Amino acid sequence: MSISKRLVLPVLFAICVSAVAQQKVIIDTDIGDDIDDAYAVGLALSSPELKILGITSAWGDTELRSRMLDRILCETGRSDIPVLTGVKTQTKTDFSQAVWAKAGAVREHGDAVGFLLDAIRKNPGEITLIALAPLTNIGAAIDRDPETFKKLKRVVMMGGAIRHGYGEFGLANAGAPEPEYNIAMDAAAAQKLVKAGVPIYMMPLDSTQLKLDEIQRGMLTTVSTPLTDSLQVLTAEWQRVAHQTTPTMFDVVAAAYAVEPEVCPVTPLHIDVDDKGSTREGTGAPNVNVCLNSDSDTFFRFLMPRLLAQRLHGNSSCVAP
Repeated sequence: MSISKRLVLPVLFAICVSAVAQQKVIIDTDIGDDIDDAYAVGLALSSPELKILGITSAWGDTELRSRMLDRILCETGRSDIPVLTGVKTQTKTDFSQAVWAKAGAVREHGDAVGFLLDAIRKNPGEITLIALAPLTNIGAAIDRDPETFKKLKRVVMMGGAIRHGYGEFGLANAGAPEPEYNIAMDAAAAQKLVKAGVPIYMMPLDSTQLKLDEIQRGMLTTVSTPLTDSLQVLTAEWQRVAHQTTPTMFDVVAAAYAVEPEVCPVTPLHIDVDDKGSTREGTGAPNVNVCLNSDSDTFFRFLMPRLLAQRLHGNSSCVAP
């Protein structure tokens, strides 16, 4: 059976998790630059296994990222989820989806770091932090209250390059991979995280360079929902600004793992982070659970039915007058 047929068939079934307790999650994202964050947030919104306590914006123009998150949540009928603004930083990365983000209604946002720590205090040992961005907010939370941060259930993150770098697959003797973006942009914060005493599940470049090809993008046109319509517009905007055609699902793999670990089985390793953001295997006791390989068919059979099944609608207040 072709991959297209294998992907279409699961769309017919309804996702049913009524008997499964929801896991509490907070998502930390630099949505708006690369397109994968939008798909990762879309997957989380489409996964009833997750109780999303809040979404925090990270890195660069965090207020505009919060505005973009507001619009996505409003469009998909999930304005009940709080959006908090993280530490603003300088960045040279293009905010490729800024036009769509700026069209969203303007709302007030609280402090991401304070929200994260307060949520952990209220739910000790229960929260999964899904980290999809440079780790500045996380480093700030550790600095502010390391004992509270330790009470996270776990951190599921997209970051690192262990044995393969960007596009190295199939190359012989590729050498040590270059630092991955999320780690390299704030290596000091990454160093704090691996020493924080919290279980870490890392989805590095080794397992996250899965391509949303033309067939899968075409599937988004087979239904018209607020989520699928938004993803199509955002993908087109990203393609135009980034001068790329095919999205890579880096962050989406981490979001998928948080819901279904079988999409990216992990191996316990000792990982050291150097000052440039390289993530190297060391000889000490394991401190990170790393997914070194993933199966593209398994991943997309999990992802696509969920994106296509999200049906909630927002209201006319999503866009600024």
